[in-house]
Amino acid sequence: MVLEPKERASFDSGELAVVLSHFDLGVIESVTEFPRGSRRSPKAGIVAERGKFLLKRRMAARARPERVRLSHRVQAHLATVGFPLARLVATRDGKHSVVQLREHVYELFEFIAGQPFERTADEAEDAGRVLAKFHVATEEFSSLSNLPAPQGDFHDASGVRTGLCAIRSTLKSHDSFTGTEVELDGLVAFLLKAYDRASDAANSAGFEQLPRRLIHADWHPGNILFRNRRVVAVLDYDSLRMSRRIADVANGAMQFSMLAGGDPASWPDQLDQDRYRGFLRGYTSICGLSSPELASTPYLMAEALIAECVPPITETGSVGQWAGYRVMQMVRRKLTWLEGNTASLVVN
Repeated sequence: MVLEPKERASFDSGELAVVLSHFDLGVIESVTEFPRGSRRSPKAGIVAERGKFLLKRRMAARARPERVRLSHRVQAHLATVGFPLARLVATRDGKHSVVQLREHVYELFEFIAGQPFERTADEAEDAGRVLAKFHVATEEFSSLSNLPAPQGDFHDASGVRTGLCAIRSTLKSHDSFTGTEVELDGLVAFLLKAYDRASDAANSAGFEQLPRRLIHADWHPGNILFRNRRVVAVLDYDSLRMSRRIADVANGAMQFSMLAGGDPASWPDQLDQDRYRGFLRGYTSICGLSSPELASTPYLMAEALIAECVPPITETGSVGQWAGYRVMQMVRRKLTWLEGNTASLVVN
């Protein structure tokens, strides 16, 4: 489940011409909008004399030099160990892996052909397996790299609570919430209490005592390409940070087991437990999980579900084409199901 604003950012023709001039691609045959991934980060497919490529403009919040350096160092390391990813293309002079024009940062990747997630248990299992391979590949990198990484994640985060309170205090007049003002107060109060309960339960399970390491922090179907139900490429490393690996696992398990589609009011309350167990089975086939990690997983999933909807609603009042209030109602239903099924979600 990827929650995004409605309008998709785009390139203009002059911008594309200047950026592509920094790369030695030969004759460019076509440039096509590539409407996948974050709407805040425009992408274009490039067909050129020297192959097929994908051009990406980073979101402003993820274009700081230290974040770009970390992302590119990690991707270079992953490429050396054969991890499935789209490789960065160096600039014409061979010295850089980004182009910077004014406040924007651009990256060019080799194009990888693949299909989106088709919601099968086999795909979910392989996504869990590849996440474990990511953690194995970056374990040594985490200890050797002296590059600073952002800290924290969606767990017990003051920003999530602040965002929920902002929805109640500043967005009542937004079109998404017209006529729901009274109900909105109760809905926000429910989500705040649910978030606090989940955070406290994860901490009681031992989350805070787990070691920190480099995590992906954005492991969801929109960032992964499949072929024959196997992962062929993981595409996005902009959210890398230091936290606990179980935050990656729990978020991935939630994302790959989500039953969704169409109007959020029609989304089922429950998760797809075949996909959920498949994802964890794939991960644990390579990396074992400790008792505190397994015990905290359902609570972290609840936190991740709440945390994902808060930023777009506080920014726009909506989640893509969906009114924020309807999304929050859906989240309440799913949280109620999660809280009632915690015991069945703890895999031994």
